[in-house]
Amino acid sequence: MLTAEALDIIFREARSYNGWLDKDVSEDQIHAIYELLKMAPTSANMQPARIVWAKSSDAKEKLAALAMDGNKEKITSAPVVAIIGYDIDFHEELPWLFPHTDAKSWFEGDEEGRKEGAFRNSSLQGAYLMIAARALGLDCGPMSGFDNDKVDAEFFGDNPRHRSNFICAIGYGDRTSIFERSPRPEFDKFNRIA
Repeated sequence: MLTAEALDIIFREARSYNGWLDKDVSEDQIHAIYELLKMAPTSANMQPARIVWAKSSDAKEKLAALAMDGNKEKITSAPVVAIIGYDIDFHEELPWLFPHTDAKSWFEGDEEGRKEGAFRNSSLQGAYLMIAARALGLDCGPMSGFDNDKVDAEFFGDNPRHRSNFICAIGYGDRTSIFERSPRPEFDKFNRIA
């Protein structure tokens, strides 16, 4: 079991950052995030997430140009922004990712089912990305508020079967950029045990 301190780092003290300290996130750190997130479970180990790590100023400027005004500076000031996308044809990789059975056949001929599964499980992998980043001492600022079609053309244009889901700025958060902690609902508000 994780310590209370570790749970604080990953969950209880986690915040959505809007500003960043001028401190780099290295390629080694990016690889370390991926090495953790890839190990977390997805349905049939489908691993549909396709991530573009916008680290260069040029890439972040291009991404910011496709985002709503309120997100532009959050993107350009972050050391790196992960564009979490998904591969509609993830099932082509299942023979080696899930070799226990012919899982590829479950998805052949069902593009709508693949889109749904890819979106759901890439969302899950994006959440794992944030947990991994937090566990490695980094802060996150997840965002929607961008033109998905234009981001797809700019960053996934070499493969039209890849689509963007959401983006997440990653770095060392500037604590002056966060809002006061908003309330969280008690268990009984949105949950029930059946």
